[in-house]
Amino acid sequence: MSDRLSVLKTYKLYVGGKFPRSESGRVYEVTDSKGKWLANAPQSSRKDARDAVVAARKAFGGWSGATAYNRGQVLYRVAEMLEGRKAQFVHEVADAEGLSKSRAAEQVEATIDRWVWYAGWTDKIAQVVGGGNPVAGPYFNLSSPEPTGVVAVLAPQESSFLGLVSVVAPVIATGNTAIVVASGKSPLPALSLGEVLATSDVPGGVVNVLSGRTAEIATPLASHQDVNAIDLAGADEVLAKELEISAADNLKRVLRPQPVDNWTATPGIDRLTAFLETKTVWHPTGSLGASGSSY
Repeated sequence: MSDRLSVLKTYKLYVGGKFPRSESGRVYEVTDSKGKWLANAPQSSRKDARDAVVAARKAFGGWSGATAYNRGQVLYRVAEMLEGRKAQFVHEVADAEGLSKSRAAEQVEATIDRWVWYAGWTDKIAQVVGGGNPVAGPYFNLSSPEPTGVVAVLAPQESSFLGLVSVVAPVIATGNTAIVVASGKSPLPALSLGEVLATSDVPGGVVNVLSGRTAEIATPLASHQDVNAIDLAGADEVLAKELEISAADNLKRVLRPQPVDNWTATPGIDRLTAFLETKTVWHPTGSLGASGSSY
């Protein structure tokens, strides 16, 4: 049997529910832990970052306005599709992180479980962080969480799939829309996640995936006036400080990078609440009858 040349895939960005090439036309070689050429990934430009913000803002109204229960259904559908493409992700994670197939399978299964976990929180988080407040006076005082808006997410550099989902899923579960900057050296699981999202029920623009040099993409996102928050999980100490300074210009909410030793540990709800605002409403109770009793 004669040897043949492999047909290496050239991935595309995922922006606004579509798969555009990078505006600059640039690509870069993605290699595995041993230096083997795996595929070509698009190298995003500042223009790609701005286009992703436009797409995320356009999608925000519909996604944040959907019921929490509906968002949970949509996210669970993504988990179903990830389960169906598990073999592909096992292969990509093994190559990206230099893991054995069995260890990579554990990572992928944990990732799917993590997605399901966040899908289940969509209609429960309001009961945990919201509710009625006791006040002195004839008023109802109710607090409820609302999404912050458009969130830029720098995916972890080392955990190409489990870490990625651990920072992206809570952002969209709570009604935000996201611009994801994939791991610079291991972007393929993130780009493949975009392909899953495109064929699921997640509306276009809710998640936008960019690949390339993290600093080059993150810098315009941090200073963009229509980005409401930024998660610096994938930034090193120097870059994180620079981005935080840029983010202060329009008072973005910033989640600083936090070292994570084990992404498989139960994450808690910190990332769910990181990009939520609290709306508090006062409403008079009124009185019933001459006795002055109120409800």
